[in-house]
Amino acid sequence: MSGDTDLIKLYSARILALAADIPHLGHLDAPDATVKRRSPLCGSTVTVDVRVADGRLAQLGQDVKACALGQAAAAVMGGAALGATLEQVEKARDQLHAMLKNHGPVPDAPFDGFEILTPAVEYKNRHASIMLSIEALAEAMQHATAPAEVSKS
Repeated sequence: MSGDTDLIKLYSARILALAADIPHLGHLDAPDATVKRRSPLCGSTVTVDVRVADGRLAQLGQDVKACALGQAAAAVMGGAALGATLEQVEKARDQLHAMLKNHGPVPDAPFDGFEILTPAVEYKNRHASIMLSIEALAEAMQHATAPAEVSKS
């Protein structure tokens, strides 16, 4: 029966509330970059639009078609990401990955809200969906902050 208890903990009221209230839903007009990520295991998809100003995330739009855990992760990411640098987002991505895969610590603030997903550590088949939003954000910010290619004449 502990498996049932763990599953109930996994889909707690807090996770379900986050999943129902994802910030920055929708697409941006003329984003600096857009990235769509898909989990082949479960079919969850996340599309992230970004605008970056002075090296920080200025605007975010996201379209989330994922399970409750993927939606909750998108809610945490969306609530924490504005104002973050690419370095902060990449660090949060790597820390979330380590938390899920290696029982590592919760990501640093402002991404410490991912703590709510610690019960998912034991559910490896859910990890890809949880990672989608932060991976898409990191990739979009990489594209948005990459130096423009100089054309050779």
